[in-house]
Amino acid sequence: MEFETVINLEIHVVLSTRSKLFCGCSTAFGAEPNSNCCPVCLGLPGALPVLNRRAVELALTAALALDSSVQEECCFDRKNYYRPDLPKAYRVSQYDRPLALGGSLEVDFPDGARRIGLERLHLEEEAGRLIHAGDPIMNSTYFLVDYNRAGIPLLGIVTAPELRSGEEARLFLEALCSLLRHTGVSDVKMEQGSLRCDANISLKQPGCREKGVKTAVKNMNSFRAVELALNYEARRQAEIMERGGKMVQRICCWDEVRKVAVPLRGKEGSSGYRHLPDPDLPPLRLEQSFIEALKNKLPGLPPRSRRRQQ
Repeated sequence: MEFETVINLEIHVVLSTRSKLFCGCSTAFGAEPNSNCCPVCLGLPGALPVLNRRAVELALTAALALDSSVQEECCFDRKNYYRPDLPKAYRVSQYDRPLALGGSLEVDFPDGARRIGLERLHLEEEAGRLIHAGDPIMNSTYFLVDYNRAGIPLLGIVTAPELRSGEEARLFLEALCSLLRHTGVSDVKMEQGSLRCDANISLKQPGCREKGVKTAVKNMNSFRAVELALNYEARRQAEIMERGGKMVQRICCWDEVRKVAVPLRGKEGSSGYRHLPDPDLPPLRLEQSFIEALKNKLPGLPPRSRRRQQ
């Protein structure tokens, strides 16, 4: 039985700034653990954030290069959940009113070029880093926490559910990285955590409008891992559906050693994060002259993107 694979990607890119999103701490990679921290990025009582202008400029550069619709006013929200690498027990992100909406990127696939749509681009702060004692992660006996990454500026890019295979997801990421590197938005070094990708994948009957049950796949540390993980999950779901089994929404962790997706927990909805407006950060209002000045500074785009703009 043939099924249609539906994939959308949730990509987080570290912006090429020298300081964090809301404080002056360094973003330098490889510093001594817990040496680039301050009361703001650690969320200590009384500390107040100040938005990094350069992070906004780089995020807008990406949005303009991807033909996204920049919003003249966007807002910051607190995404509330607890993890050991989250010192504030929330992350500042953009939920209802992100920086930019829509956009697309044209990608050369084996069966021809196709434009993949984007749903949104938003600013967000990074969490800290958990250093696991054990490989793979599921076999770790303990972990250490490094808060140097906490507060580093991220650009979140969410694609429309228009990718159809692991190979297409890999090719899209390669094209996106080329664009972001070319425009100076990010160095997109996956080995240093400058780019991370989670994927949502589901299967459905060809031509059926009803959406399938999604699985979220995490912990994919290379483009090749993204392709392998999504192809594995597509095969797993197809086997279940062919047997007449029932799909369950869940989050999986990709095990690079065994080349399998290991279930972690049930997938929560956005309501589980209890998004609330951040009381310390006023709405960000962008003047049209500021946006136009950044658009005029855009470098010549890579060949595929340049053909798209003509």
